Amino acid sequence: MLGEQRQKMQIKGIKDGLLVTLGEGEWSELEEALIARVEEQAGFFQGARMALDVGNHVLRAVEMGALRDKLSSKGISLWAVISNSQVTEQTALMLGLATRISTPRPERVVRPLETTLTGENAVFVQRTLRSGYKVAHNGHVVVLGDVNPGAEVIAGGNIIIWGRLRGVVHAGADGDESAVVCALDMAPTQLRIARLVATSPNQSGGWDKKVEPEIARIENGQLVSEPWYPKK
Repeated sequence: MLGEQRQKMQIKGIKDGLLVTLGEGEWSELEEALIARVEEQAGFFQGARMALDVGNHVLRAVEMGALRDKLSSKGISLWAVISNSQVTEQTALMLGLATRISTPRPERVVRPLETTLTGENAVFVQRTLRSGYKVAHNGHVVVLGDVNPGAEVIAGGNIIIWGRLRGVVHAGADGDESAVVCALDMAPTQLRIARLVATSPNQSGGWDKKVEPEIARIENGQLVSEPWYPKK
């Protein structure tokens, strides 16, 4: 039952942090599934600001306060609770939580140029990450520098290393199997996309040992790597 509730759960990045939609079901099971997901991906959720969409669930101060404390103990700040229930909204306001989140306005339909593209949420790190350094972000992560052994990069989206990748990287940390990892020199200690993991790929012979830009992605349920060249 816990696995079923976790499958219903949706997590996406928004302007103010993460929006988690729990879906329908018994509140105790939904809460348990949320905490289990947080514990499983502790690095991804650490330091996150979370808005929680509880749908039609009616939550009292005891239940909402208990959940807020559990999330806080795991380094997560619950700042908003979205609900269709007036009782739940009043509870959230009483606890000092927001009941609305800002969303992009859909009226921007007319574009001045056809070539205008919408950007995505990303963190840019302009330095080499040495052993002991860790970067975690719910969007994309771009590193202008090397990622040395002992360093770690975790992203909800893609990871781009404009340098040598020798440390640990985890792209698509919230389960996005379309995420990719790119590096000018790909030799990670461990590379992970969503739930798939490759450990010391250069030593196993699964990756091209030639030093050249590479891109790693999931294809047909397996991690693969290929030269990273612009597509014509």
